[in-house]
Amino acid sequence: MIFSAFARPPSPTTTRPTRPLLGPSWFAAVMGTGIVADAAVTLPRGWPWLRNAATVVWLAAAVLLVLLAVGYFRQRAARLHAADPVTVQFFGAPPMALLTVGAGALLLGRRVIGLQTALYVDWVLWSAGTALGLVTACAVPYLMVTRHRFAPDAAFGGWLMPVVPPMVSAATGALLVPYAPAGQVRLALLLSCYAMLGLGLIASLLVLSMIYGRLVHHDAPTGTVVPTVWIGLGALSQPITALGALAVAAPSALPAPYPRGSAVFALLGGLVMWGFAMLWLALAAGLTARTIRHGLPFAPTWWSFIFPVGACVTATSALAAQTGSTLFTWAAVILYALLVPAWVVVAVHSLRHAARHVRRRPEGDRDPRPGVATVLGDTLTTCGDGCAAAGARDPAGDAVR
Repeated sequence: MIFSAFARPPSPTTTRPTRPLLGPSWFAAVMGTGIVADAAVTLPRGWPWLRNAATVVWLAAAVLLVLLAVGYFRQRAARLHAADPVTVQFFGAPPMALLTVGAGALLLGRRVIGLQTALYVDWVLWSAGTALGLVTACAVPYLMVTRHRFAPDAAFGGWLMPVVPPMVSAATGALLVPYAPAGQVRLALLLSCYAMLGLGLIASLLVLSMIYGRLVHHDAPTGTVVPTVWIGLGALSQPITALGALAVAAPSALPAPYPRGSAVFALLGGLVMWGFAMLWLALAAGLTARTIRHGLPFAPTWWSFIFPVGACVTATSALAAQTGSTLFTWAAVILYALLVPAWVVVAVHSLRHAARHVRRRPEGDRDPRPGVATVLGDTLTTCGDGCAAAGARDPAGDAVR
């Protein structure tokens, strides 16, 4: 039902009362908060106080997930969002939010709710997030091919959001492999995780090539679309985390010599991907610094800074665990030290933003632009930098304004 995008966006000539709508991009707040908690557990150097603080952050992510899920389903705006070429890309955020909170239940929540309850919560959230993520990874590209039209400079970081969830399922599913029933069930789970890793990785590389082509051949992105460039860092870091986690889980499901091969694949493949991720990190940081000098207004896309850096922390920690390298150990610690204050800044801005815009408008209050719904103060069709950079067009071929 979420992807029934055959309903077109409201006609520019119609007028109707509007109220703020909660967009799917806000689930990135759960992703970012959850990864701050989960990444703390993976750090090569363990600090008990950090684990306690991470548990509190995970609980906050779980509460936020419930609040956003209830609020989103109550407004019944999924078809409207699916019809928008820009907003539909962020349907990848809800499944990743489910997966991140589920992994946190097993990594951190077990000390609060017990191992059995944590396992139950993780199985439920992982299953729901994986199913929704696979639907998103298939349905959104289908809608892009058949229903939406895009300008030559349309590609932006948000295009990665629908195809990354299967890789997150692979990384978080690896945590469940040792707890699955031994035999064919455990083997099927492990092999499915590898297959989802391949699905997400190859699709992400295809999209990254389009984004890089857009950056090189057209004007540099500006405004609130710039943070989405960081999503590429998450797309490159997530397979490193997944490969490392699957290599740890492989001995419990695969016969010799395949576990040894998976460990070699995780190390060599992870090192190659990490090098590419550092290139993308430098590119994203440069574009962000350039934009900040001209002003970077707050938008939900600011959460694109958080989850990708958190994924880079888990990826670097995985390589540190495999190699015992001091270089990767300190790189993971430094990245996490940068992640936490960035998360605090984005969270504070998000709370202020929500406080200003979440209240329902009076029945007679109308948006000055007829027929335009709003997403917590941001136009649904991203009328500012998002639409300009993405080159979004509606199914009829007319530019979304």
